[in-house]
Amino acid sequence: MSHPRTPQPAGGRQSGWPLWIEWTLATRFLREGQAQSTLILVGIAVGVAVLVFLTALITGLQNNIIDRTLGTQAHIKVQPPKERNLIAPAPPGHVQLVLEDQRAQRLRSINNWQQVRDVLDGLPQLSAVSPLISGPAFARRGQASMPVSLLGIDPPRYQRIIALEEAIVAGAFRLQAHDALIGRQLAADLGLRVGDKLRLDAGQGQESVVSVAGIFQLGVRELDTRYVYLGMQQAQSLLNLPGAATSLDLKLHHIFEAQTMATHISRLTGLQAQSWIETNTQLMNALQSQRLSTQMISSFVALSVALGIASVLAVSVVQRTREIGILRAMGASRQQMLRVFLLQGAMFGLVGSLLGSLASYGLVAIFNNFSAQLFYIPLDPWLAVLAAGLATATGIVAAAIPARRAATLDPVQTIRHVCAHQHRPRRATPGRPVQPLQRRSA
Repeated sequence: MSHPRTPQPAGGRQSGWPLWIEWTLATRFLREGQAQSTLILVGIAVGVAVLVFLTALITGLQNNIIDRTLGTQAHIKVQPPKERNLIAPAPPGHVQLVLEDQRAQRLRSINNWQQVRDVLDGLPQLSAVSPLISGPAFARRGQASMPVSLLGIDPPRYQRIIALEEAIVAGAFRLQAHDALIGRQLAADLGLRVGDKLRLDAGQGQESVVSVAGIFQLGVRELDTRYVYLGMQQAQSLLNLPGAATSLDLKLHHIFEAQTMATHISRLTGLQAQSWIETNTQLMNALQSQRLSTQMISSFVALSVALGIASVLAVSVVQRTREIGILRAMGASRQQMLRVFLLQGAMFGLVGSLLGSLASYGLVAIFNNFSAQLFYIPLDPWLAVLAAGLATATGIVAAAIPARRAATLDPVQTIRHVCAHQHRPRRATPGRPVQPLQRRSA
């Protein structure tokens, strides 16, 4: 005849509680300390809301800065190597001291640029490759004359580097024979409109009269004042470089790999490759500073959340010493008591992060509605998921110390201490006699 199994005391074998009992105990402890639980949930929600909103804000600001900066230039520019003065070697047995001056650079084409273009087209890191021929010239209309930069482009390829067609504010994106696209500021300085004639003088008797097919606005005053886009063949003829390309503009899938790719392309082709990181050092420093500040704020928010959860659960362990002792005496193992308080920490982090994520969505929506003229904040849904995971993990880690303390409580000593504290005689106060303790009947 089998006898029912009695609960094992602490230190014996585990009682085999199902997980839902530990979950029930965790939620009951939270409900009993409702005021404390509400305060810590509000604190976690505020921290997560600040973290998600600030991260989205800085990400949107960085994307806006990068779009405005790189929207008008290539990620990598490939050019011919610099020319150097040729110096005859010293005779044997002699030492030659040479003071070399920098040689004046002339407008040169990339040797076999078509083959180089095809090689670069095969690199998976690049999303676009566009040949370009550029050089200085003067734009004249009547008595007015202004220095400009001529840019001969292959429109389909160049459009993948810079969205020039989207920047057209008057006329059309058209570069047929004797057509030109000019900046809005240049058109205003020379009094030009769509369809007007413009004389371009590249020096050495190379002149051409073009028709203004379109007016663009890139958003950078210097570019809107100096850039004049032509068809590639027309620019080659005007600059007296038939069939030439002075540079190759490249665009990457991942812009922050530009420096590494520039070094790789320089070694691969033997040409000079310059990335946007080299030409925009201050911008890169600003982006790195913003990223570092975001990481520091995230660390401080996570630390404040962890301290809040740890303090609340530490108080909960002290307040529920008797209940913990009774549960341990009934057969609850140390691992089960540990999981009860770890579940509380996880619930704090998860519920608080969900509330904070909803609040951050509202803040982003308010910003985008009322500050749309500044920049737009794109909110990545994975950002809220990562914040929830981080807050939940932080809650579990913060609950580890209080949970370990609850798990190591000795049931006999705990119950004896609580009972002794409850039956301790009260001290007499003046004017108030001590009431004897009454024994309760069983």
